[in-house]
Amino acid sequence: MQDKRKGKSLMDKIKETTANIKGLDTKLMEEAQERLDSLTKPLGSLGRLEELAKQIVGISAKESPKLKNKVIFTLAADHGVTEEGVSAYPKEVTAQMVYNFVRGGAGINVLAKHSGARVVVVDIGVAEDLKSSPELVIRKIGYGTKNMAKGPAMTRDEAIKSIEAGIAVFEEEFKKGIDIIGTGEMGIGNTTAASAITAVFTGRSVEELTGRGAGVDDKGLKNKIEIIKKAIKVNQPDPKDAIDVLSKVGGFEIGGLVGIILAAASKKVPVVIDGFISGAAALVAYKIEPKVKDYMIAAHCSVEIGHRIILDYIGLKPLLDLDLRLGEGTGAALGISLADAAVKILTQMATFKSANVSEKIK
Repeated sequence: MQDKRKGKSLMDKIKETTANIKGLDTKLMEEAQERLDSLTKPLGSLGRLEELAKQIVGISAKESPKLKNKVIFTLAADHGVTEEGVSAYPKEVTAQMVYNFVRGGAGINVLAKHSGARVVVVDIGVAEDLKSSPELVIRKIGYGTKNMAKGPAMTRDEAIKSIEAGIAVFEEEFKKGIDIIGTGEMGIGNTTAASAITAVFTGRSVEELTGRGAGVDDKGLKNKIEIIKKAIKVNQPDPKDAIDVLSKVGGFEIGGLVGIILAAASKKVPVVIDGFISGAAALVAYKIEPKVKDYMIAAHCSVEIGHRIILDYIGLKPLLDLDLRLGEGTGAALGISLADAAVKILTQMATFKSANVSEKIK
């Protein structure tokens, strides 16, 4: 499998990126724990915030990290499986919402601004040509995937290219400075793809992990389950081959997020995972390189039952449970706020010694 323009194997960039994903800095994490234990509070009393601060020290390999440059990547793509009536919304909404992101009117824009993050909007596979804008990155792999109920959603080459496009998008933004990222997406029909990916990798039944997505009724849910089962039967994705699964039942935006997650981990940048579709991308990334798990922070647990199944499978504990199911990176924006708070606890609180406060009686 050669990319003639570069004279390289299409997989080279992915292999190069994953090879740079190392373990966390355990020595600095031990030192962070010592500092946390010396702060003016009862031992462990800030719970998950303390765990989060310690994890970010280990990821960044910095004794006193600062989360100044925060970026949420929101990737958009269409899905051919919408032909099967799996969504409550028409596929045109994908492009319409991208314009909403670009104008700053969506939920992700509001919550990103609240958390001090900027949003990078990427067209990686919207089914129409979008108007150019300084606020929009075009990395289109194709005009939406094929209908996975009838055959593979994409070719293997397209799956690899979607991952490599995500890596390229991250690396371009990394030049501007990134301390933490969040993952987000937009794509009518993408909970169908996420459900199929989750079923293949976890071995759980389609009925058990498929939710209502953007709001299908009972009849729509039954149809969605049948279509996912059909797609898996038709394509026979190999759970031991992450790229095979992505190509057969995935989406371009899911592949792009896989690349972003892998690239961030390779650069020692914490990755705040949003909801179900971002979770499916995290699952594919984890299957490609298990070490990436340590770089992931689960922002929340979605209403979509499949999301909890993913988090349990990877071994991630969500920070929040707010009945969210919007996507876009909205939950990740909230998670980034908590990560920022955690780091400030570590770096700005006084110790018992510096504050001249008496410690616990031994």
